[in-house]
Amino acid sequence: MSEEQSFEQAFAQLEEIVQRLEAGGLDLEASLALFEEGVKLARWCETKLDEAQLRVDQLVGDELAPFEES
Repeated sequence: MSEEQSFEQAFAQLEEIVQRLEAGGLDLEASLALFEEGVKLARWCETKLDEAQLRVDQLVGDELAPFEES
């Protein structure tokens, strides 16, 4: 996984790993290696989402009031 990788690329790679693990047919070592890579990708994606949320919060500030249903 490279730092220049986009969120979308990392997420697509994570989805592919999940599909491969769900399909089965892998030996234990291959499954563990894929699982480890998936965990790393999931954490990286979560960090990027947290950073994006922080930027949105900083840009919007207090401008957004909670939505109230009428």
